Amino acid sequence: MTAAAQARADVLVEALPYIQRFRGRTIVVKYGGNAMVDPGLATTFAEDVVLMRSVGLRPVVVHGGGPQISHLMERLGKVPEFRDGQRVTDAETVDIARMVLVGKVNREIVSAINVHGPVAVGVSGEDAGLILAEPRHPDLGFVGDVHTVSPAILERLLAEDLIPVVSTIGADATGQAYNINADAVAGAVAEALGAEKVIYLTDVEGLLADVDDAASLVSRIDAPALQALVDDGTLTGGMIPKIAACLHAVTNGVGSAHLLDGRLPHVLLLELFSDAGIGTMITRPEVPA
Repeated sequence: MTAAAQARADVLVEALPYIQRFRGRTIVVKYGGNAMVDPGLATTFAEDVVLMRSVGLRPVVVHGGGPQISHLMERLGKVPEFRDGQRVTDAETVDIARMVLVGKVNREIVSAINVHGPVAVGVSGEDAGLILAEPRHPDLGFVGDVHTVSPAILERLLAEDLIPVVSTIGADATGQAYNINADAVAGAVAEALGAEKVIYLTDVEGLLADVDDAASLVSRIDAPALQALVDDGTLTGGMIPKIAACLHAVTNGVGSAHLLDGRLPHVLLLELFSDAGIGTMITRPEVPA
């Protein structure tokens, strides 16, 4: 046997216990950033998700699309406005967000997955009452928070061995649509489904103790220790929404949360099916023996 063939065999053997462990378990993946806009990474992401399904896992994809929304707004002559990092969303903007997220981005992800077989189904948070939204703040317009998730439609799709792809437009009790942060939706969906893991694809290596030092990657941390880093100001900036979603998920029944570098090809497989893993794993509070 050649060295290359032996290496491939070793990879498969290393993956086996993880495949056995996670078979039948739900894995929610939040998809965004460079992983979404780079065509090569989009292709490998679709391959990873299909492989996960093929070996018995139950993947659910949740996606955003902020840059794509801003791009269409600019093409339509509408200037995006942000307050404290959040998009001000008037009636016209929420319509644009629906067009981009539901009509374009969602369809592109579904199509990329379905190149490998008819397995992906696009779902909006408005469908079958999946995401009940509530307004975040009057100054932000139709920007919403997740009030509740009713996962029946996702459970039915998973029972049919399909891959749900969820766009993050929700609706309130009157049917008014809201644009909701995809990080928060992924955590809430993972909680509602009792997921084994929720995985966030980011544009950094994972959680860095020092944002200017790639060598300061935190490979594993439990929820109380992570909360302490937020409380003492060690962690700030753009990672806070993802960290908040991770903390909420793991303290509400999700087995673990993961922050991965979505710029790496096949990063999902490296995290799920290898001994070393990659990125940052956030676990439930450690229980004393």
